[in-house]
Amino acid sequence: MSRVKPDSFVTLRYRLSGLQGDVINTFGRRPATLSLGHGQLTPALEQRLVGLEEGTRTTIDIPAGEAFGEHNPDMVQWLARTDLDQLNGGGGETYDVGEALQFPAPDGQGQIAAVIRAVAADGSLQLDFNHPLAGEPVTFEVELVSVL
Repeated sequence: MSRVKPDSFVTLRYRLSGLQGDVINTFGRRPATLSLGHGQLTPALEQRLVGLEEGTRTTIDIPAGEAFGEHNPDMVQWLARTDLDQLNGGGGETYDVGEALQFPAPDGQGQIAAVIRAVAADGSLQLDFNHPLAGEPVTFEVELVSVL
């Protein structure tokens, strides 16, 4: 049986959960294939995979802030409704607290996500650009289907 190395390709099913429950759960679905060392998982998650043997199923508890960093209050910002309408090319949409939105990344490469934390009377949104598990303890359950 193969063991995970820092540069392995791994096929796995996994579940990430925090204080509010599951954020990602691939159990019951097709497994994901990832290349370690290329930013597909956070370094804290990758480190915990290294040394595990193919076929292993385990649950790993990661202390608060280690998996996705500390919650950064500077990444919680208000966006005026007029600016939001300009970004999404229209208007008239309704937004709810807890809803996730996608925005173009500042460098123009890809997108970034934010969760709506508050909606003001004028339609402005308070957006949290932190990872949903930032500053929380994380449970990482993993089943290693194969290791290359």
